[in-house]
Amino acid sequence: MWPSVLNLFLYFPEDKREYIPAAISFAVFFLLAVFTMRLIIVISRKQENEAKRFERELLGKKDEPERTKDV
Repeated sequence: MWPSVLNLFLYFPEDKREYIPAAISFAVFFLLAVFTMRLIIVISRKQENEAKRFERELLGKKDEPERTKDV
């Protein structure tokens, strides 16, 4: 039963030129996905650096009054 059901959804064209539009659309969407992923990584790294800088500022300002109390 399964082979007959699967044959309803599978289509392999005789003319292989019909694969060209599918290959082009796949390439376009694949490149857009790669570009989007790289953009997300770059933005994430930038936000991580900003968060580390902000954390150092907070810890630096927090430590300064404590050091002046001890002196």
